Amino acid sequence: MQDLKAELAQSVDEAAWDWLVPHAKRDVVIVVKPELDLLDVGVAIANDDTLSVQSWISHQQLHKPFANQLADWNSDQSKRFQALIVQPYVLVQELAA
Repeated sequence: MQDLKAELAQSVDEAAWDWLVPHAKRDVVIVVKPELDLLDVGVAIANDDTLSVQSWISHQQLHKPFANQLADWNSDQSKRFQALIVQPYVLVQELAA
């Protein structure tokens, strides 16, 4: 698991919203709430850890972008995110302005 986490850590990058738009249109963007560690979520998804993932979803810590979020992000192209690709998903955490 540590190897996978180290491998994923090298893939975490900062992204502008305009880079993420094509992924959002394909419905593969997943929002990770700030209280969760992006790498831990990536490892759980990569390892098919359905218990953790379902728990985060039920606590609304992991979700597809809400319509109001998409509207905000589309109107403010300067928004920045931490992004991690875990095929087929793109996990994102909004960075503070």
